[in-house]
Order: sequence, then structure tokens, then C-alpha cells
Amino acid sequence: MSQMSHPDVVGVFDPATHTISYVVSDPATGAAAIIDPVLDFDPAAARTSTGSVERLLEIVATGGLRLEHVLETHAHADHLTGAHEIRERTGAPVSIGAQITRVQKTFGDLFEAADVRPDASAFDRTWADGDRFRLGGLEVEVLHTPGHTPACVSYRIGDAVFVGDTLFMPDFGTARCDFPGGDARTLYRSVQRLLALPDDTRMFVGHDYLPKGRDAFAWETTVAAQKAGNIHVGGGRSEAEFVAMREARDATLAAPQLILPSLQINIRAGALPPAEPSGRRFLKTPLNAL
Repeated sequence: MSQMSHPDVVGVFDPATHTISYVVSDPATGAAAIIDPVLDFDPAAARTSTGSVERLLEIVATGGLRLEHVLETHAHADHLTGAHEIRERTGAPVSIGAQITRVQKTFGDLFEAADVRPDASAFDRTWADGDRFRLGGLEVEVLHTPGHTPACVSYRIGDAVFVGDTLFMPDFGTARCDFPGGDARTLYRSVQRLLALPDDTRMFVGHDYLPKGRDAFAWETTVAAQKAGNIHVGGGRSEAEFVAMREARDATLAAPQLILPSLQINIRAGALPPAEPSGRRFLKTPLNAL
């Protein structure tokens, strides 16, 4: 492939949440995007900090890059997004899949968040399936890949695809489907769409957890490796087999530790809840709601 179709990719691993954020750039023009940034959060102290954001922005600065986009693959349930912090510092627009409105409706109602309108207005842009936009000389294609959540999208940029929580490394499998609007059958079909990309497509995942037998975190694989060896969907596993496995597995999983703080921040594109008259901001914990 030509250089123009081969973006530079730097992954930044967050050990607290096992999230990988990416700085993706066009080597010809220096145009860059940050995908799935993390806002650090200490749940015991209810304190946010910006070390992860600063690491990403340092990569942009030291590489002489021009940040043009902050791209979210979905509203994450396991970490707070640093998207708003980056937008405040750089002016880069924050975008997400258009179905975020469904997630905003569900969780805006759960948290009784009067400021959250289910119209995606917290974000600068939303993307529908098949949308395309430029990143310097590169073309970005948006693929709607629901199943983990109804709003998940993947971003195909040249010979790379960023799949969020749809697929993990081959030895770890696939994402859970038991969140509101999630569906194992839908996820299987989204995965098949990703596996239909060219075999040599580089695939970058949103999280990594160390399965037994591996001692180093990893986040880059290929479509060919996923088709051949993904423990949940590789080797031609049928839809019925996958759905049975995924639903049985999901029934055993606890809620993510940060699901409640994460979602009330992430449906606001990373902005904190409005201040109370005292000037303090509060996160809500709805009891017996999950």
C-alpha cells in the first residue's frame, strides 16, 4: 500500500482501566486524530486528573502534528472520556456515532440529568454508517458496529481500523452485550462486517486484558489473525454458537467498576455535570438501578 493509505498509529495504554487511546496521523500532512481518550478518575477520592490527556497531547506536540478530530467509538462504561478536556485545550471537535442519542435517552433518564438532551448536542459532530471525512490526505470511513452498545462505531483509516470494544485481541475474544441496547446477535453481525475487510487490515482494539498464557499487553492485530484465531468468533463459528456463548458468559459478569461515573460523564462528551449553587459538582449513584 502507498504511504498515503498507511496512517501512523501510537497507542497509549491506561493501566487503571485497561483502555488503549490512539493518536492517528497522516504522515504526509501531520493531520491527526485522537481516538477514545481517557480522563483519569480516582473513585475513592472522587477526583479527576488529566495525566492521560497530557500524554496524548505530548505525542501530538512532539510529533509536530495538527490535531483535527477527537473521535469516540462509543459512550464507554469503564472509563471517563478525556474528550471534553482535549476540546477545551485545543479546540478540536469531538464526534461520535449518531446513535448516541439512544444512549443519552437511556442514561439521561437514569441519572435524571436535566441538562442532557438526547439530541447529541453535547458533541460537535455525529457520524452515520458509511460517512466519510478527511484526515489530511487520508480518508476516514465510519462503520456502524453495534452490539456492545447500540451506538458503537468503528473508524477505518487507510489500512487500519479502530474497533473500540467490538473485538479484543484474538486470545481474549469479544465485548459483552448485556448493557442497555446491547445484543449478542447484533454484535456477531457487526464482527462479521469487520472480518470482511481485507486480511492485512491492521486492527486496533479498545482494551486489553492479560489472558492466561500472555504476559504483555497488546492492542494491534489483523483481520486475518482475528478470522483464524479469535476465541469467540474465529474459525467460522456460527451465529447461534456465538450468541449462546456470549449470553451465557455475560450472565456471569459483574457491572464495570466505573459504569455509573463513566456514563454520566460520557453522555455529556466528557463534560462534568453542572455545578450546584455552592460551585461543587456531583456524580449521582442511583440505588438498585443496574
